[in-house]
Amino acid sequence: MTASSDPKTASLLQASPSLPESTPPPRPLRTYLVEDSSVIRDNLIELLMETVPLELVGNAEDESTAITWLRQNAHQCDLVIVDIFLKSGSGLGALALSGEPRVGNAKWIVLSNHATTEMRTKCLELGADAVFDKSNEIESLLLYCKKISGLDVIADVSHSMAAA
Repeated sequence: MTASSDPKTASLLQASPSLPESTPPPRPLRTYLVEDSSVIRDNLIELLMETVPLELVGNAEDESTAITWLRQNAHQCDLVIVDIFLKSGSGLGALALSGEPRVGNAKWIVLSNHATTEMRTKCLELGADAVFDKSNEIESLLLYCKKISGLDVIADVSHSMAAA
């Protein structure tokens, strides 16, 4: 007797719920990056693209370029990632734009080596949605980006904990 001709197996197969339809992949996070180090910028872009659907819409190495671009185009962004210390100027100047109504609804993240308590407070007051330290909070940054992109963060955390 084969499994398909066994009445019990046949009834189980008929009673099995169908697999859920696959959900379409999330739309890429349209991201603008303000980072002056080309090594950090390139590595961060690569890491983010491996982790979440991401479309880099632009980047800047200095405050004035960032402000000019963001004033004209921030409404096109889902995510803006800003470093504080730049080649010229400061990421705080760009971050100050986050509260202006014409810049859209993007999430603003500060990613810096100088994420002290005082700097975190200042960034949040200026409109940052989150602040991460480059030296030890990259995993938290990636989880945050997954969350805003609509990916299943809980499954990732459970998988990471099980693997540990």
